[in-house]
Amino acid sequence: MDWNAPTLWWLIAGLLVAVELVTTTFYLLMMALGAVAGALAAHLGLGLNLQVAIAALVGGGAVAVWHLVRRRRRAVAAGDAELQLDVGAQVQVPAWQPDGQARLSYRGSTWSARYVGSGAALPGPHVIRGVQGSLLLLDRLPG
Repeated sequence: MDWNAPTLWWLIAGLLVAVELVTTTFYLLMMALGAVAGALAAHLGLGLNLQVAIAALVGGGAVAVWHLVRRRRRAVAAGDAELQLDVGAQVQVPAWQPDGQARLSYRGSTWSARYVGSGAALPGPHVIRGVQGSLLLLDRLPG
């Protein structure tokens, strides 16, 4: 078997994909893309230094892009009020517990809530200002 540069790059790409399948680390697929780019560069007859540079740029660039995409998705899920459909909805708080939390019924289930408005937390109508996981962040209903 001929162990030339393209063959080694393809083996590296295959190994990265196999390890990704075991670990479910999507970043390894991005690195496998870099190895594929290195293999293609080797097929074009480029020198080893250029192959490694192309593999590093493609693989590293793909990892950086995927990292930015994941960070943006987390930011949207964590705090973009425009995309949280519950923000702005009205709820009725029957009573506040001494620790500043409340249990209330909303959308057919029981939710935990925390008061984030100014002034004292009193029972009555409130508006949802945010959601942290399954915790509703409430403020007094204006008016």
